[in-house]
Amino acid sequence: MRILQNTLYVTSPDAYLALEGENVVVSKGKTQVGRVPLHNLEGVVAFGYTGASPALMGACAQRGIALTFLTAHGRFLARVEGAERGNVVLRKTQYRASDSEVASADIARAILTGKLYNSRWVLERALRDHALRLDAEEIRAASQEIAERLKQLQTAGNLDALRGIEGEAARRYFSALDQLILQQKETFFFRERSRRPPTDPFNALLSFVYTLLSHDVAAALQMAGLDPYVGFLHRDRPGRLSLALDLMEELRPILADRFVLTLVNNRQVGEKGFARKENGAVLMDDDTRKTVLAAWQKKKQEMITHSFLGEKLEWGLVPYAQSLLLARFLRGDLDGYPPFLWK
Repeated sequence: MRILQNTLYVTSPDAYLALEGENVVVSKGKTQVGRVPLHNLEGVVAFGYTGASPALMGACAQRGIALTFLTAHGRFLARVEGAERGNVVLRKTQYRASDSEVASADIARAILTGKLYNSRWVLERALRDHALRLDAEEIRAASQEIAERLKQLQTAGNLDALRGIEGEAARRYFSALDQLILQQKETFFFRERSRRPPTDPFNALLSFVYTLLSHDVAAALQMAGLDPYVGFLHRDRPGRLSLALDLMEELRPILADRFVLTLVNNRQVGEKGFARKENGAVLMDDDTRKTVLAAWQKKKQEMITHSFLGEKLEWGLVPYAQSLLLARFLRGDLDGYPPFLWK
């Protein structure tokens, strides 16, 4: 298993990134504000429009360092990619599986099994830890319904049926999510998923963290030799990281949703860190974004035991482990793709 490296997040929208020797140099105007050795990095995420030098882009691409550009508010702009990793046989196998309704449904079923299983245990863990502060009957009912949908997944015969079951389970999960917000309820609440733009602070946090997770998953897939744009559950669409969105599904509840709940319930973020625009969009300020990024880096360093491999590894390496398992399945080394199951 590879070693978890750092991700450099550049939050200043007017910062420019350049290469000097073996270092990333961050400048604002003529002033140098930061310098980080390339060998310490596995990714660079820049929030803004100023950009990076061609020399740095080439160095990152050559070393497999994911370089991603987002708007100041976290919307995806572009990724810099180098030579394709992995052999052509693996990617051709991936493309053939994506073109097959049966093969795609098999992989999608495994991914959604992980998502529903993990969604259920997010609710069960909250009930165990905070039973006196929750509507226990409602949480148990939601958990039980998701468990029933989980059983239905195993006999669903095509992608449309799988998506329908997943949609019903997601609605039930989200209907209970608001109860898991235990602090600052006047500011942080969840009524429904809103995006492009998010219309409340909790959705703004979810959207931002989902973007961070998609960056990590896409980079992991590339390192495993897979094409992050060709998925099985999410079908082909120009510019969409369909396979990254696939693999994110099983990790959203346990990694992203629980992370956001922790930020709110531990009061690491607050009302003053968000602003509402004229169009109804709710956006984070720069200080809140830095708080979230620092906490995300810390979260990724926490150790867990992988449910299938039985090995201890950092949360930040779970996307890479799952990418390798998917590649092993496509190569024929495994009988099925084993989703990550958390409890």
